[in-house]
Amino acid sequence: MKRRQFLATAAGGMAATTTFSAPAIAQNDVRRWRMVTAWPKNLPGPGVAAQMLADRITALSGGRIEVELYAAGEIVPGSGVFDAVGEGTADLYHAVPSYWGSKSKGILLFGSQPFGLRAAEQLGWLQYGGGQELYDEVYAQFDLKPFLCGNSGPQWAGWFNKEINSVDDLRGLRFRTTGLASEMCSKIGMSTQAMGGGDMFQALESGAIDAGEFIGPWTDSALGFHQIAEYYYWPGVGEPSSAEECAVNLAVYNDLPDDLKQVVTYACQSLYNPVWTEYSTRHAEALRQLVDEHGVKVRKLPDEVMTEMGNAAGEVMADMREDNDELTRRITESFLAYRDLISEYMVHADGGQLNARALDYQY
Repeated sequence: MKRRQFLATAAGGMAATTTFSAPAIAQNDVRRWRMVTAWPKNLPGPGVAAQMLADRITALSGGRIEVELYAAGEIVPGSGVFDAVGEGTADLYHAVPSYWGSKSKGILLFGSQPFGLRAAEQLGWLQYGGGQELYDEVYAQFDLKPFLCGNSGPQWAGWFNKEINSVDDLRGLRFRTTGLASEMCSKIGMSTQAMGGGDMFQALESGAIDAGEFIGPWTDSALGFHQIAEYYYWPGVGEPSSAEECAVNLAVYNDLPDDLKQVVTYACQSLYNPVWTEYSTRHAEALRQLVDEHGVKVRKLPDEVMTEMGNAAGEVMADMREDNDELTRRITESFLAYRDLISEYMVHADGGQLNARALDYQY
């Protein structure tokens, strides 16, 4: 897909929202919410998922909440949606927690963590490991009520114009990434910069940065990174998964009757798996296309590089455990406890199955 074609084609990229019939509602009973997002409208992956969420809240509420989506830049820049909703300029947003580390370091753990939780595990921490209560607590400081509402699954290590054979090849590299992954990369000598996907394309094209990661094959191909970078590296150990979130202005959420609070909650929860599995499927399709039609050279990061990154990620987590903010320390300890628990099991479960499936046999 050419870089700018996604606006015309992405609307069909995800399953359609179910249509519900509902009795007529008096106009003065309808809540009209403005959703701001961190994405261009219909960007494959997060842009389409944001529209799905807006449509699903409207449908599940029987029209009692009407959500109108505004893409990044239409009301506020993508980087401004957190503040816009907390201050009441808009009612809710769709973005990723990895963008809000300047608000609180603890927030970053709800999005992605270097060498951290996979998509299913991330949801498990929130639902069964005490994560949601901590998520609510930190966002309440900014007048927000947060929900996870999707996940990209494993992200990729990024786009490069030279092969990576050792950690020395990364030192001094100007690299686009976000969240805790940027701290991990900085600790091994990379120069990290945070920016949106469109800005990353321009920076790569102009030479302002040397390399960068965004999401994965589906979204990355729509943005055209394969047109300006030769090598596509995996695995994205900086983001084993990347959760997408919806946050509602806390006063607006608290003003809802209980049934509409459940509508918002279930709308978010019900999209997590469809969004995640859509990403996985479209990533697989897009990767084939990138290789077969565009000649992209797919490369695996050397084990030596991943080991050094793992050590750097460990230093990042040690810093988090000693953060000046008491809530950040509690979030970190909760995350690490769940990671230890689930990692023990997944060696035998998902890890065992994936290793077995990769063996050389006839099937």
